[in-house]
Amino acid sequence: MPSADQHRVVVLALDGVYPFELGIPARIFGAADGHYEVVTCTVDGGPVRTNADFTIGVEHGREALATADTVVVAPVAADRVTHDLPDAVAEALALIRPEARIVSICTAAFVLASAGLLDGRRATTHWQMTDDFRRMHPQVELDPDVLFVDDGRVLTSAGAASGVDVCLHIVRTDHGSELANRVARRCVVPPFRDGGQAQYIEQPVPQAGAAGTAATRSWAMERLDEPLALADLAAHARMSLRTFARRFHDEVGMSPGRWLIQQRVAHARHLLEASDLSVDQIAARVGFATGASLRQHLHTAIGVSPQAYRRTFQTAR
Repeated sequence: MPSADQHRVVVLALDGVYPFELGIPARIFGAADGHYEVVTCTVDGGPVRTNADFTIGVEHGREALATADTVVVAPVAADRVTHDLPDAVAEALALIRPEARIVSICTAAFVLASAGLLDGRRATTHWQMTDDFRRMHPQVELDPDVLFVDDGRVLTSAGAASGVDVCLHIVRTDHGSELANRVARRCVVPPFRDGGQAQYIEQPVPQAGAAGTAATRSWAMERLDEPLALADLAAHARMSLRTFARRFHDEVGMSPGRWLIQQRVAHARHLLEASDLSVDQIAARVGFATGASLRQHLHTAIGVSPQAYRRTFQTAR
């Protein structure tokens, strides 16, 4: 039996569901030291066909949605995406409590949009579905370049494994980075992934022998406290500035400078959560010249000050 303080996650499986993504919430939240209870439901409590060669059965019907603290809608095959929701799906979604958090993985963003849950919100979905989504749901501010979007009560994630990213983000938001990192290690996945969907969009095959930038990114991650310039990165990769910048953007989906800031902010967030170092000390450790610079970059990234962030996540820890 779940304890009274467990957060209940209800995963909705629709006809044509992708089995891999359907299992992500149970795998991630189930590794979070008992903080979450995860149940799976269908709109009628009956079995649903997957996009693979098997059908799955579950123990719960749509009534489980009314008990959820968080609802995760699993994606369906692209050929099952429609503009209008089937009545049974609309009735099921109507059972979700107003205060519940709602999450979509991949094409499930179409389900939320068709239900009106994304109107006027920023959202994302799989990059291959961008044109269809914009045509069907122009009222949604689509961002196809990110792995997930946290818009408060409603979160949307991109294709397939980005469901892992958004679920880890939820654990981190609820309970801090130490638990999220522990969950990531247990599931053998990175706690953060660099860049956005741009790095996964089909690109021309590089010429034989073409070098990548992964080794230089690893090298830079070990030296975030140093004043790394583009020339330093290019020199490590043994490329010209222009070649390195182009190849970096192709692989990561952003410029080297923006990536460095992102990594420094991410490391600063971890130190704010897991240490008692001052803002100036943290700024020095992550490579920002001053505490004021850290404050500016953190506010740009997540809209809060270091002190406010620390209060929130050290309380969660």
